[in-house]
Amino acid sequence: MPDFPWSSLPQPVITEIEDLRRLYRRRVPKMFYDYTESGSWSEQTFRENSSDFDKLYFRQRVAMNMAGRSTASTMIGQDVAMPVALAPVGLTGMQHFDGEIKAARAAEAFGVPFCLSTMSICSIEDVASHTSAPFWMQVYTLKDDAFMQNLFDRAKEAKCSAAVITVDLQLLGQRHRDVKNGLSAPPKLTAKSVANMMTKAQWGMGMLQTKRRFFGNIVGHASGVTDPSSLSTWTAEAFDQSLDWGRIRQFRKMWDGPLIIKGIMDPRDALEACNVGADAIIVSNHGGRQLDGALSSIRALEPILDAVGDRIEVHIDSGIRSGQDMLKAVAMGAKAAWIGRAWVYGLGAMGQPGVTKALEVIHKELDTTMGLCGRTDIRSVDRDILLVPRDFSGDWA
Repeated sequence: MPDFPWSSLPQPVITEIEDLRRLYRRRVPKMFYDYTESGSWSEQTFRENSSDFDKLYFRQRVAMNMAGRSTASTMIGQDVAMPVALAPVGLTGMQHFDGEIKAARAAEAFGVPFCLSTMSICSIEDVASHTSAPFWMQVYTLKDDAFMQNLFDRAKEAKCSAAVITVDLQLLGQRHRDVKNGLSAPPKLTAKSVANMMTKAQWGMGMLQTKRRFFGNIVGHASGVTDPSSLSTWTAEAFDQSLDWGRIRQFRKMWDGPLIIKGIMDPRDALEACNVGADAIIVSNHGGRQLDGALSSIRALEPILDAVGDRIEVHIDSGIRSGQDMLKAVAMGAKAAWIGRAWVYGLGAMGQPGVTKALEVIHKELDTTMGLCGRTDIRSVDRDILLVPRDFSGDWA
């Protein structure tokens, strides 16, 4: 099913991710915009995830050969056009019809990984049937062994090339805007939500064209969840508050392929992830949507790197809105960066072409900045290209 032909409309000039965010805000219902563009409680961590990147400065170099630059790298052994992955984001099929399929196609064409969320609208099978490159599958730490094993088996059947276990969602951090908006999929029809959706005509036309409006990986797969009305009860009981590293070892036995653990913010947990046999970790605070008042991911990165050394690949997400942010993360020692909101802005703004545009913007910023710092290969980038405050990673009592 094709995207709305945005080319038939007057086209804005897109030069940065912020341009896509402004378009996204205009074109998507408020509850789904707020779902993306918010954090938990006071949103301190949500804000600092981005603003802390501004405390890192580049060293500009001149009279150096900047020709023949390359952003190519690898992530858990997979070749990538740049060390960036599209992070798992729930509900993206509500941001744009068939959103997960559109994003996966854009990532495949660009040459970067796409990771599908368990809480996606399009199912594993939907995405697999509309793409040719293997994608990655994210899973939560749920109580139901049968559902978890089936989820891993479905991912294997769909030829997913890696699994990502999110470990920071045992309890749900309160996101005030989601509660006030009555966030749901499909959206609940209230006077307020209907009034808002009536101003988003192209979004509504797209949603009318697709049958994919529910959580495709759960409805019909989880025990007792046969329709959306039974989903809320299952969700309230599914997440495992008693999770420990022994339980994660059980999940490791369910999945014998490459494994990434997402949600690491402490060196002790990073070492535990090494011990359970993960291939990579993602330093992440869930985009500021879980523990408000936690450090930004970029400030938490260095102590974790010091703890694990070269035992495991260390990736990062949360707060990355540009190729410059991405380059700073790599210079600080991350092997790769994951973007979430940046690609969702593009999807909501323009569908698949918008995701492609987000990747193009980030790549151009990354490539240009790397050259101006005197480097021609992303794999040679290190901390020497940065000016870092002495207390950036903390000097805590």
